[in-house]
Amino acid sequence: MSSKERRTVPPEAVDLYTQYIHGEISRRSFMNRVKKFAVLGLSANTIVQALMPDYAMGQQIARDDERIVASYVTVPSPQGHGYIRGYLVRPYSADSRNETSTPLPGIIVVHENRGLNPHTEDVARRFALSNFMAFAPDVLTSVGGYPGDDYQGGQLFSQLDPDKRFEDIAAAALWLKNRPDCTGKIGATGFCYGGSISNQLAVRLGDDLAAAVPFYGGAPGAADVSRIRAAVMVQHGALDTRLVEGWPAYEDALRSAGVTYEGHIYPDSVHGFFNDATPERYNEASATEAWRHTIDWFNQYVRA
Repeated sequence: MSSKERRTVPPEAVDLYTQYIHGEISRRSFMNRVKKFAVLGLSANTIVQALMPDYAMGQQIARDDERIVASYVTVPSPQGHGYIRGYLVRPYSADSRNETSTPLPGIIVVHENRGLNPHTEDVARRFALSNFMAFAPDVLTSVGGYPGDDYQGGQLFSQLDPDKRFEDIAAAALWLKNRPDCTGKIGATGFCYGGSISNQLAVRLGDDLAAAVPFYGGAPGAADVSRIRAAVMVQHGALDTRLVEGWPAYEDALRSAGVTYEGHIYPDSVHGFFNDATPERYNEASATEAWRHTIDWFNQYVRA
């Protein structure tokens, strides 16, 4: 079933949800403004419930799947908040429960601006089943971690110093790269905030990052693009107009800097199209294609 056939609420209501979950409008404003879309038999409450994430529905790989080994690890971050906790996942093997196991390429998976929610952990497990070691850090660690509610997570997120948040993730990336069970080659991917951070990591880490795949994330400053050494694949939804309109300038900067790159714009896809836990944003065809591109990119530039 296509996203158009499945979608039950107007695209304008989906945009309202995006503004709300990004902290651009309050919960009260979101609820009040949704009411004007309560037509054609849909109540405001029905629309709100349709827009909220359903993490059980979006789970593709169970937490206790026997094909993976997963744990929570706390990583030092002296330039950030002192430490950051994250979710570390590897494919299962006879020696995968210790750091002497067969080295694998590593992928940092950076969440949206709500903290390490179940969707991001599920994406990390998907990487493990593609034979990568994945680490998904939680920038909310210093304020108690992801609280189990996306809105509350967003409120906590906004209270943290942006520079320290970034230092925490940079520390997590270098920690992953230097683990004895990592090959020493890492990639970064992320969604919205995490997409922007993936771009920033490419600038910051230079040769220490082999590849980046930002999903609907803001581009780095044009003057910083020349510092990128990673292979960059940018992924946007065509209906995510603000970011799509900014892509040509980023592409020009990447080309001018001699960076290896690709860009993909997926039709009929909004901001958050990859997130299968939010069905009114999710576009299955686009998400499937984007995941294939992501794995191919990391296999080419991180595994090689």
